[in-house]
Amino acid sequence: MAKFKETFRVDSARLKEWDYSNPWYYYVTINSKNHVEYFGIVANGKMMLNELGRAVDEYWNEIPKHFKMVELDSYVVMPNHVHGIIIINRTVETRHASSLQHKTITLSDIIGSFKSAVTKKIRENGYNNFSWQPRFYDRIIRNEKELYNIQKYVGQNPLKWEFEKNHPENIYDL
Repeated sequence: MAKFKETFRVDSARLKEWDYSNPWYYYVTINSKNHVEYFGIVANGKMMLNELGRAVDEYWNEIPKHFKMVELDSYVVMPNHVHGIIIINRTVETRHASSLQHKTITLSDIIGSFKSAVTKKIRENGYNNFSWQPRFYDRIIRNEKELYNIQKYVGQNPLKWEFEKNHPENIYDL
């Protein structure tokens, strides 16, 4: 385990040889810190979003407005996490205002922007202790069969909630 600023830090699970600005399909999972159930409840196999969950849903759907090269596929907001498929269609370089240098947009930039916007909105609503886990899980979708299985998993996530909510090892079981 490496140290960063004198504290231990878990190494990234991202593929070191992969450029995450590449046009591709990516499956992501973003968890609330300590898996606190901020976004609603599952009742009768359906996700019932509360005010915070509706904000997460709204901001997720706005991702393509802020990143023109992105499309969204299947997604679900769960009580303490979000699963979604993000499609980066092309590589886009933008001018980074602070340095006036070109910056290539990556999957991490997209997720970071989403997490930041949601956090700001939720804290404006009085939930000052809200935060996300520092990182997010991602998987590069390798083929159509895997895409189908992930879409199915995402769609069925509310149905499986009672079985999996206390078993985080099952969250990524495809």
